[in-house]
Amino acid sequence: MASLGAYGRLFGAGWTLVRNDALLPRELDAFYSPAVRVLADTLRLFATRRQGRPGERLARSLEGLGPVAIKLGQLLSTRGDIFGRQFAEDLGHLKDRLPPFPMAVARTIVAQELGRPVDEVFARFGEPVAAASLAQAHDATLADGRRVAVKVLRPGIERRVAADSAVLELAARLLQRWAPPIRRLEPVKFADTVVRATELELDLRLEAAGADELAEVMAKDGYMSAPRVLWEGVGKRVLTLEWAEGLALSDEAALSQPGLDRKVLADNLTRAFLAQALDHGVFHADLHEGNLFAAAPARLQAVDFGIMGRLGAVERRYLAEILWGFLQRDYPRVAQVHFDAGYVPSHHSVAAFAQALRAVGEPVFGQRANAVAMSRVLTQLFEITALYDMHLRPELVLLQKTMMTVEGVARRIDPEHDIWAASEPVVRRWIARELSPVSRVKQFAGEAETALRNIARMTQPVAVVEAEPPRSNAFLWFALGALVSGVAFLAGGWLA
Repeated sequence: MASLGAYGRLFGAGWTLVRNDALLPRELDAFYSPAVRVLADTLRLFATRRQGRPGERLARSLEGLGPVAIKLGQLLSTRGDIFGRQFAEDLGHLKDRLPPFPMAVARTIVAQELGRPVDEVFARFGEPVAAASLAQAHDATLADGRRVAVKVLRPGIERRVAADSAVLELAARLLQRWAPPIRRLEPVKFADTVVRATELELDLRLEAAGADELAEVMAKDGYMSAPRVLWEGVGKRVLTLEWAEGLALSDEAALSQPGLDRKVLADNLTRAFLAQALDHGVFHADLHEGNLFAAAPARLQAVDFGIMGRLGAVERRYLAEILWGFLQRDYPRVAQVHFDAGYVPSHHSVAAFAQALRAVGEPVFGQRANAVAMSRVLTQLFEITALYDMHLRPELVLLQKTMMTVEGVARRIDPEHDIWAASEPVVRRWIARELSPVSRVKQFAGEAETALRNIARMTQPVAVVEAEPPRSNAFLWFALGALVSGVAFLAGGWLA
């Protein structure tokens, strides 16, 4: 049951959007139905802050609504191809150019977390160079001369995130109850996924572990890298990393660096994400421009590992087969994988669904990014997923969100980015390795070994012993064992 405070904050969020004419902006009047236009005109009577373009008004609203709303703005800012370049640019400062908190507060937090005065840890601790929704980053130097970035959580951010999460969960429940067309998007489960991911970002020790893990994964392919973690500078509210090479892609000068190969850079971004997800089942799930640094000729470094996505072996296989089917333009196979995975209810026709996928895939296959109207593609996909009763898969929310972000960033890096050509080497490698005859034999042998072991266990005689009072240690191990012994893809794979 939502608290009165959550209802009040939800009303306050709506009121903020109305005051800024950001809920039903006047610039979109031509697209509204007559009934919606009447509602928009009524709400606009209360719009007292109409200054600026729609993106500027929305950015102003989201910035005042808190960290969860800001993350929505960060996602929208990566898709200028869908919402318009000016709209995306107006939201761009939400990535890493929010107002910072005072330097004195940051120094106090660092000293408390590391258990030593700041001047004992750092030879220089500079002003913040980037400020986002949850934390800000400081340029610093260690005693040995190494340049580092020190990330510090905003004071009181835990309370703000908890309040925002309660509002998001309330809004999701209201949509689930009162908006039947939205139910297949599973708003409650979607909200739960977003809230959980945001909560994990509030412990920078976990982010340090994620950065360390992904650095190992990225090093295996070389498409992307991660700065090294300085563990002596890590606490729950503080994270120290080696200084990232190059310029953040949110910096206008990043793509104008001498010697930068924008085509290869965009290809590396796409391939890095796919290699992480397919080959290793773990991926950076917040790859917007503020978290990506570029250096000539085509080097990419990622920062901010607070949100990590994970895929099980089954989901990785479905993803690879869907992508490979699209690359081969084998729409019947892509359709069959959707049915095998349970993404499309079995009462529908596989052949009819393959026909619908062909209608989406053929107009965009092999096309350069600037030749594809992605807003039209997404509209068509939304219509098809509704026609075939496809629901959002909560366990893949981070994958889909990251795919959407990566494609948007790659399009900005290289307006002619060919996502199919970029994807093909990574997907082909996975298919050759995992679905080859040799791999299938190994998989069968492993399954057979497991089955035989289970059969042998079932046929062992059961020893009868006299009952005795449970010992405390045995009981604890039993409880621990019970605790320990006590996850796919919407709208046609990459096209989503």
